[in-house]
Amino acid sequence: MTAVSGEFRREIEAIGEVFAFLETFADGQEIDEKTAFCINLVVEELFTNMVRHNEGGGDRIAVSIERRNDRLLLELVDFDVEPFDPKTAEVPPVDAGIEERRPGGLGIYLVRKMVDDLNYHYEAGERRMRITVTKTLEN
Repeated sequence: MTAVSGEFRREIEAIGEVFAFLETFADGQEIDEKTAFCINLVVEELFTNMVRHNEGGGDRIAVSIERRNDRLLLELVDFDVEPFDPKTAEVPPVDAGIEERRPGGLGIYLVRKMVDDLNYHYEAGERRMRITVTKTLEN
């Protein structure tokens, strides 16, 4: 079991630092490229959604990743925000043409499709949102 964590500025521009953090972990754990790409995409979507859409918001977002045998556990924590459970996001009409779609929802939909499990927890007293993702490693 290997875990690392970091806190990153609550800005879109910090995503490069987040990617570097994830890359260091993936290299050290010999994570295959396909899984590393998936984790980067998931984190990018969740992190940017937290920055853009969470009401309130402290100045940092915490990201941690842990390897437990053949699974990766990824967690993002946003501080001083209103609750929003991504599992309740409306499923976008993925089969509809571009003209029939409205912006929003596709990223969360992709995240839910790419991972094995997505959990949400909100601590009302702390106004803290925690999203935990599980991804099984490729063999």
